[in-house]
This record gives sequence, C-alpha cells and structure tokens, in this order.
Amino acid sequence: MDAIFEHDYALPDNLSPRLAIVMRQIEFARNYTMTLLEDLSDDDWFWSPPAYPTHIAWQVGHIAMSEYGLTMFQQRGRLTEDRELMSGKYRKLFLRGTQPSLDRSVYPSPSEILEVLNRVHEQMRVEVPTFEDTLDEEIGPPHAAYATKYGALLFTSNHEMLHAGQIGMLRRLMGKPAIR
Repeated sequence: MDAIFEHDYALPDNLSPRLAIVMRQIEFARNYTMTLLEDLSDDDWFWSPPAYPTHIAWQVGHIAMSEYGLTMFQQRGRLTEDRELMSGKYRKLFLRGTQPSLDRSVYPSPSEILEVLNRVHEQMRVEVPTFEDTLDEEIGPPHAAYATKYGALLFTSNHEMLHAGQIGMLRRLMGKPAIR
C-alpha cells in the first residue's frame, strides 16, 4: 500500500455517503501532511527562506486552527470544552490573516503544535459523524468556498492540502528530498 496511507483510519460504518467523502478527504490530507513532518528537526520547523516570512510551525498551527474552525466551530459554534483543544492564545497566533513571526519564542514548541493538531483531529473524528442533519444549513461569512456547513467540511481537506504544499515547498528550499 502507498506510504501515504500508512496512518490509515477506519471510517465509522454508519456514515452517510456525503460524510464518508468528507472524512476520506480530510484523512488523506492529514496523512499527507504528516508524511511531510516526519523527518523534521525542531530547527526545521522554524526555518524561513529569505524574504518569505513563513515557517512550518506557523503552517501546521494554522492547519490545526482551520480544522477546528471548519469542522467544529462552523458546524456547532464554540463550546466551553473547546478551550481544551487549544487555548485562546494559540487561536490568535494562527488565525486566518495572521502573519507568521520569525521570532520562534512567540510560538509553542513543535511537539506542542503537534499535540494540538492531533487533539483537534481526534475531536473532529468524534464530532463530524454527528453533523448529518445540519449539513445543508448556511453558514455566515467568512467562508472561503462554500456557504453551507457541508461546504465548510469539504473545504477542510482543500485548505490543508494548500498548506501542505507550502510545507513541501519549504522542505525543498531547505534541501530536503521531495516526499512524492
């Protein structure tokens, strides 16, 4: 089996066809992202090319923030328990529109960023299968591609792959080999 699926996730049996598509796409994107991160040192996470102020730490933190936003917040609003997924400080570092800082001291460590990424992803796996009855409800702005809750779920994997592409480019600029 292709290495991209080595972290395969078994979909729940009771998923509707629409939610099965969403979950497969999100899992594919996450598996791909994780393959890009496997061989990185902590210093690699904060490396930035000249004249392009971004780094892998911001990219991964932003992926976690957006997965939360698209698969939970846009679906059911903010819950008190969401503070356990990520702090308000974390959200503010990685929100849409934030600029990556080259000062690594403002960010959590790579292991902490990965903990948030994994925690959000595990909670998404629990919650998304429960959203079948509300998929066609409209969401308010801002929405990047779709105006419904189902559209927000579909966009989750597209958004992650966009940032995985940026991670892949950063890897190549560091001199690391291509993953695919």
